[in-house]
Amino acid sequence: MKATIWHNPKCGTSRKTLAILENLSGVEVEVIEYLKTPPSADKLAQLYRDAGISPAEGLRKRGTDAEERGLPDASDEAVLEAMAAEPILIERPLVETDKGVRLCRPQDKILEIL
Repeated sequence: MKATIWHNPKCGTSRKTLAILENLSGVEVEVIEYLKTPPSADKLAQLYRDAGISPAEGLRKRGTDAEERGLPDASDEAVLEAMAAEPILIERPLVETDKGVRLCRPQDKILEIL
C-alpha cells in the first residue's frame, strides 16, 4: 500500500501520524512537506472531497489570520485559493491512501484508511 502524507515536521500530530505510517510493514510512505511544496487548489479540492469534508473544515485557524480574513465563511474556491497561496492555512496532516483521505486530527484517524 502507498500512503502520501502532507506533513509539517514542526507539528506533533503530524509527526505522530508519520510515525504510525513508518512503523507499518508493507506501506510505502511518500512525505510531502506541504509548507515547502504546497498542493494546488485543485489537489486540495480533491483531497477534501475524498475525505468527505469541506475546504473550510480543512482550514487551519489556530496560529493563522484565517478568522480575521473571513475565510471560515468564504466560498470553497476562496478558501482553496488562499490555502494554495499560503499553505500555513492548511490543517495537517492530510493522508491519502488507495482507501481514501483523512485529516488525521487526532492521529488515530489514519487507521480508517489503512
